Amino acid sequence: MDGMSGPHVIRGSVSLPEAELVWRFSRSSGPGGQHVNTTDTAVELRFDLAKTQALPEVWKQRALERLAGRLTDGVVTVRACEHRSQWRNRETAAVRLASLLAEATAPPPRPRRPTRIPRGINERRLREKKQRSETKRGRSPKNWS
Repeated sequence: MDGMSGPHVIRGSVSLPEAELVWRFSRSSGPGGQHVNTTDTAVELRFDLAKTQALPEVWKQRALERLAGRLTDGVVTVRACEHRSQWRNRETAAVRLASLLAEATAPPPRPRRPTRIPRGINERRLREKKQRSETKRGRSPKNWS
């Protein structure tokens, strides 16, 4: 692929191997006049996640679990047809795939440690609630004379 802007890094030193990317081109809908009817500008990028050796095994398993609803036989597909040039659509598809894989291979967030509500805050809340109740009770007609 000459002309592409280098390897698309997923995270750290891991990047998408060019040999494992499968590109498909088709005619794109949208603006472009006669140009759109003659050139294949829409891009479909396929990456076989199940068979790749580029990702560490832990990352691969994590990505397979998180992208399960998006995979077809272990292959993830990304489509780009926003731009009028095929080259820009190729760039968009590759960046989109790299960010999708980066998000899918990210480590899970640390579990949240529940915190206790300080006693002072709870007491203040109850005190303000009581004051509000007294204010409203003072407005009732039975106290009017």
